[in-house]
Amino acid sequence: MPKGYIIGHIKVTDPEAYPEYVRRDTPILERLGAKFVVRGGRNEICEGDCGDRHVVIEFPSYEEALAAYNDPDYQEVAEIRRNAAESIILVVEGTE
Repeated sequence: MPKGYIIGHIKVTDPEAYPEYVRRDTPILERLGAKFVVRGGRNEICEGDCGDRHVVIEFPSYEEALAAYNDPDYQEVAEIRRNAAESIILVVEGTE
């Protein structure tokens, strides 16, 4: 069964508030099966335009990734991100 991923491209607009989102979302997503593959770190945009922070979170399946994104506990914490950043969030199915 292919794995599932939540991918985020984020432009932090409130750097004082954003760390609270990171602190609170991590245990929720890990409880739901998340493995953080990419979380911030160095990057270079080679083509196009997107945020300055990139996140890739792996789940055992696409369905579990989508369920984690829609989880009520996560959605409550996601409001912090929505208020502290501009985000593009995708749930995608992997190849394996």
